[in-house]
Amino acid sequence: MKEKVRIVLAEDHTILREGLRALLSADPDFEIIAEVADGREAVRYVEKQVPDLILMDLSMPRMTGMDAIREIKKRYPQTKIIALTVHKTEEYLRTTLQAGADGYVLKDATHEELLMAIQNVLKGKTYLSPGVSGRVIEGYLEGKGSQIPKSRLGLLSQREREVLKLIAEGYKNKEIATDLCISLKTVEKHRANLMKKLDLHNAAALTAYAIEQGLVER
Repeated sequence: MKEKVRIVLAEDHTILREGLRALLSADPDFEIIAEVADGREAVRYVEKQVPDLILMDLSMPRMTGMDAIREIKKRYPQTKIIALTVHKTEEYLRTTLQAGADGYVLKDATHEELLMAIQNVLKGKTYLSPGVSGRVIEGYLEGKGSQIPKSRLGLLSQREREVLKLIAEGYKNKEIATDLCISLKTVEKHRANLMKKLDLHNAAALTAYAIEQGLVER
Protein backbone atom coordinates (compact mmCIF):
# COMPACT_ATOMS: atom_id res chain seq x y z
CA MET A 1 0.00 0.00 0.00
CA LYS A 2 1.36 3.42 -0.99
CA GLU A 3 2.26 5.64 1.96
CA LYS A 4 0.58 9.03 2.11
CA VAL A 5 2.60 12.24 1.78
CA ARG A 6 2.70 13.75 5.26
CA ILE A 7 2.15 17.52 5.08
CA VAL A 8 2.45 20.40 7.56
CA LEU A 9 0.58 23.66 6.87
CA ALA A 10 2.39 26.73 8.24
CA GLU A 11 0.10 29.73 7.73
CA ASP A 12 -1.11 32.27 10.29
CA HIS A 13 -4.32 33.23 8.45
CA THR A 14 -6.98 30.76 9.54
CA ILE A 15 -9.14 31.08 6.45
CA LEU A 16 -6.19 30.41 4.11
CA ARG A 17 -5.04 27.49 6.22
CA GLU A 18 -8.53 25.98 6.21
CA GLY A 19 -8.69 26.38 2.43
CA LEU A 20 -5.37 24.60 1.99
CA ARG A 21 -6.47 21.81 4.31
CA ALA A 22 -9.76 21.33 2.43
CA LEU A 23 -7.98 21.22 -0.92
CA LEU A 24 -5.24 18.80 0.08
CA SER A 25 -7.39 16.56 2.30
CA ALA A 26 -9.52 15.78 -0.76
CA ASP A 27 -6.51 14.01 -2.30
CA PRO A 28 -6.14 10.43 -1.00
CA ASP A 29 -2.36 10.64 -1.43
CA PHE A 30 -2.00 13.45 1.13
CA GLU A 31 -2.30 13.54 4.92
CA ILE A 32 -2.29 16.83 6.85
CA ILE A 33 -0.42 15.92 10.03
CA ALA A 34 -0.23 19.41 11.57
CA GLU A 35 -1.23 23.05 11.21
CA VAL A 36 0.92 25.79 12.76
CA ALA A 37 0.57 29.57 12.83
CA ASP A 38 4.15 30.83 13.14
CA GLY A 39 7.66 29.91 12.03
CA ARG A 40 8.87 28.85 15.44
CA GLU A 41 5.94 26.43 15.83
CA ALA A 42 6.88 24.96 12.44
CA VAL A 43 10.48 24.36 13.52
CA ARG A 44 9.40 22.81 16.83
CA TYR A 45 6.92 20.49 15.16
CA VAL A 46 9.45 19.28 12.58
CA GLU A 47 11.81 18.42 15.44
CA LYS A 48 9.14 16.10 16.86
CA GLN A 49 7.90 14.43 13.69
CA VAL A 50 9.71 15.12 10.42
CA PRO A 51 7.10 15.63 7.63
CA ASP A 52 7.57 14.95 3.93
CA LEU A 53 6.41 18.43 2.90
CA ILE A 54 5.74 21.83 4.43
CA LEU A 55 3.68 24.59 2.83
CA MET A 56 5.30 27.65 4.43
CA ASP A 57 3.88 31.16 4.50
CA LEU A 58 6.80 33.62 4.44
CA SER A 59 5.09 36.31 6.55
CA MET A 60 4.23 34.90 9.97
CA PRO A 61 4.51 36.22 13.55
CA ARG A 62 7.41 35.53 15.95
CA MET A 63 9.66 33.85 13.33
CA THR A 64 9.40 34.48 9.60
CA GLY A 65 8.82 31.64 7.19
CA MET A 66 12.19 32.51 5.62
CA ASP A 67 14.05 31.92 8.89
CA ALA A 68 12.01 28.79 9.57
CA ILE A 69 12.94 27.39 6.14
CA ARG A 70 16.62 28.08 6.80
CA GLU A 71 16.49 26.41 10.23
CA ILE A 72 14.53 23.35 9.09
CA LYS A 73 16.63 22.73 5.98
CA LYS A 74 19.82 22.94 8.01
CA ARG A 75 18.67 20.02 10.19
CA TYR A 76 16.23 18.14 7.95
CA PRO A 77 17.29 18.65 4.31
CA GLN A 78 15.09 15.75 3.19
CA THR A 79 11.90 17.64 4.08
CA LYS A 80 10.53 19.46 1.04
CA ILE A 81 9.35 23.05 1.55
CA ILE A 82 7.17 25.18 -0.72
CA ALA A 83 7.12 28.88 0.13
CA LEU A 84 3.74 30.61 -0.15
CA THR A 85 4.03 34.35 -0.69
CA VAL A 86 2.63 37.53 -2.23
CA HIS A 87 6.11 38.81 -3.11
CA LYS A 88 7.15 38.80 -6.79
CA THR A 89 10.53 40.55 -6.55
CA GLU A 90 13.78 38.96 -7.65
CA GLU A 91 15.38 39.57 -4.27
CA TYR A 92 12.63 37.70 -2.44
CA LEU A 93 12.87 34.80 -4.88
CA ARG A 94 16.65 34.61 -4.58
CA THR A 95 16.66 34.85 -0.78
CA THR A 96 13.92 32.23 -0.40
CA LEU A 97 15.63 29.69 -2.63
CA GLN A 98 18.99 30.35 -0.99
CA ALA A 99 17.33 29.67 2.37
CA GLY A 100 16.53 26.20 1.03
CA ALA A 101 12.97 26.33 -0.32
CA ASP A 102 12.17 23.75 -3.00
CA GLY A 103 9.31 25.74 -4.47
CA TYR A 104 8.04 29.33 -4.67
CA VAL A 105 4.29 29.74 -5.17
CA LEU A 106 2.34 32.99 -5.18
CA LYS A 107 -0.78 33.16 -3.04
CA ASP A 108 -2.95 34.06 -6.01
CA ALA A 109 -2.06 30.75 -7.68
CA THR A 110 -4.80 28.32 -8.69
CA HIS A 111 -5.42 25.01 -6.90
CA GLU A 112 -4.11 23.24 -9.99
CA GLU A 113 -0.84 25.16 -9.85
CA LEU A 114 -0.34 24.35 -6.17
CA LEU A 115 -0.88 20.64 -6.85
CA MET A 116 1.58 20.85 -9.75
CA ALA A 117 4.13 22.52 -7.47
CA ILE A 118 3.74 19.77 -4.86
CA GLN A 119 4.15 17.03 -7.45
CA ASN A 120 7.29 18.67 -8.82
CA VAL A 121 9.08 19.21 -5.51
CA LEU A 122 8.26 15.69 -4.33
CA LYS A 123 10.08 14.47 -7.46
CA GLY A 124 13.13 16.50 -6.46
CA LYS A 125 12.55 19.41 -8.84
CA THR A 126 12.45 23.13 -8.05
CA TYR A 127 9.11 24.80 -8.79
CA LEU A 128 8.82 28.53 -9.47
CA SER A 129 5.36 30.04 -9.88
CA PRO A 130 4.59 31.33 -13.40
CA GLY A 131 3.13 34.34 -11.61
CA VAL A 132 6.70 35.48 -10.98
CA SER A 133 7.75 37.31 -14.12
CA GLY A 134 9.79 35.42 -16.70
CA ARG A 135 12.53 38.03 -16.42
CA VAL A 136 12.90 37.38 -12.69
CA ILE A 137 13.06 33.61 -13.16
CA GLU A 138 15.50 33.85 -16.06
CA GLY A 139 17.71 36.20 -14.09
CA TYR A 140 17.83 33.77 -11.18
CA LEU A 141 18.46 30.68 -13.31
CA GLU A 142 21.25 32.42 -15.21
CA GLY A 143 22.98 33.27 -11.97
CA LYS A 144 22.27 36.98 -12.25
CA GLY A 145 20.44 36.87 -8.95
CA SER A 146 23.76 36.56 -7.16
CA GLN A 147 24.73 39.97 -8.58
CA ILE A 148 21.77 41.77 -7.04
CA PRO A 149 22.95 44.09 -4.28
CA LYS A 150 21.91 42.63 -0.95
CA SER A 151 19.62 44.72 1.20
CA ARG A 152 20.78 45.71 4.66
CA LEU A 153 18.63 42.86 5.95
CA GLY A 154 21.36 40.52 4.69
CA LEU A 155 23.76 42.07 7.21
CA LEU A 156 21.71 40.73 10.12
CA SER A 157 22.18 37.41 11.88
CA GLN A 158 19.18 35.12 12.24
CA ARG A 159 18.82 36.10 15.91
CA GLU A 160 18.94 39.79 15.02
CA ARG A 161 16.18 39.26 12.44
CA GLU A 162 14.09 37.50 15.10
CA VAL A 163 14.57 40.42 17.50
CA LEU A 164 13.75 42.93 14.74
CA LYS A 165 10.54 41.08 13.92
CA LEU A 166 9.44 40.98 17.56
CA ILE A 167 10.22 44.70 18.03
CA ALA A 168 8.08 45.44 14.97
CA GLU A 169 5.26 43.32 16.40
CA GLY A 170 5.24 45.50 19.51
CA TYR A 171 7.09 43.28 22.00
CA LYS A 172 9.07 45.00 24.77
CA ASN A 173 12.65 44.01 25.58
CA LYS A 174 11.63 41.93 28.59
CA GLU A 175 8.97 40.09 26.54
CA ILE A 176 11.48 39.43 23.75
CA ALA A 177 13.95 38.00 26.26
CA THR A 178 11.28 35.63 27.59
CA ASP A 179 10.07 34.63 24.12
CA LEU A 180 13.57 33.86 22.81
CA CYS A 181 14.86 32.45 26.12
CA ILE A 182 17.76 34.90 26.26
CA SER A 183 18.80 37.53 28.81
CA LEU A 184 17.50 41.10 28.82
CA LYS A 185 21.09 42.29 28.36
CA THR A 186 21.42 40.17 25.22
CA VAL A 187 18.20 41.64 23.80
CA GLU A 188 19.50 45.15 24.45
CA LYS A 189 22.76 44.26 22.67
CA HIS A 190 20.86 42.89 19.66
CA ARG A 191 18.70 46.04 19.54
CA ALA A 192 21.82 48.23 19.57
CA ASN A 193 23.41 46.13 16.81
CA LEU A 194 20.22 46.42 14.72
CA MET A 195 20.22 50.19 14.98
CA LYS A 196 23.89 50.37 14.06
CA LYS A 197 23.75 47.94 11.11
CA LEU A 198 20.53 49.39 9.69
CA ASP A 199 21.36 53.02 10.56
CA LEU A 200 17.97 53.34 12.25
CA HIS A 201 17.69 54.96 15.64
CA ASN A 202 14.36 54.15 17.28
CA ALA A 203 11.69 51.46 17.50
CA ALA A 204 9.38 53.27 15.06
CA ALA A 205 12.09 53.31 12.38
CA LEU A 206 12.88 49.64 13.00
CA THR A 207 9.19 48.79 12.73
CA ALA A 208 8.77 50.70 9.46
CA TYR A 209 11.82 48.92 8.03
CA ALA A 210 10.54 45.48 9.09
CA ILE A 211 7.19 46.19 7.38
CA GLU A 212 8.97 47.42 4.23
CA GLN A 213 11.02 44.18 4.12
CA GLY A 214 7.95 41.98 4.57
CA LEU A 215 9.00 40.66 8.00
CA VAL A 216 5.65 41.71 9.39
CA GLU A 217 2.38 42.65 7.74
CA ARG A 218 1.02 46.16 7.67
